[in-house]
Amino acid sequence: MNIGDASERSGLPAKTIRYYEEIGLVSPDRSGNGYRDYREADIHKLRFLQRSRGLGFSVEECRQLLALYGDRDRASADVRQIASAKLSEIDRKIRELSELRRTLETLVHACHGNDRPDCPILEELAEGPGNGQPS
Repeated sequence: MNIGDASERSGLPAKTIRYYEEIGLVSPDRSGNGYRDYREADIHKLRFLQRSRGLGFSVEECRQLLALYGDRDRASADVRQIASAKLSEIDRKIRELSELRRTLETLVHACHGNDRPDCPILEELAEGPGNGQPS
């Protein structure tokens, strides 16, 4: 099938499919006239990549997961290690975002939001937290 059909079947834009081919994640056959010829196995791999990326795995992590998926002698511990590392990364990002939210919430509550020019939000952005110096 051509790239348009592969795009429709996989749910990925053709541009993304071409990128995945360029970096070696998928390798469709080529027809006699040089057009890409995607097979069911390619569609399956593209869907795998779409789901993996949707869970936040990087392209390189997807490459590792694809290799493990194709290796029937793999140890599930290898897959678990990649997923556990991603989970730790997500937890770290959640903590960072929670701290950002708390800081911004404090600033929003401190700003009167009236016609006066003074604004703690802008002061924080200009000077940093309580040191009077640019951050």
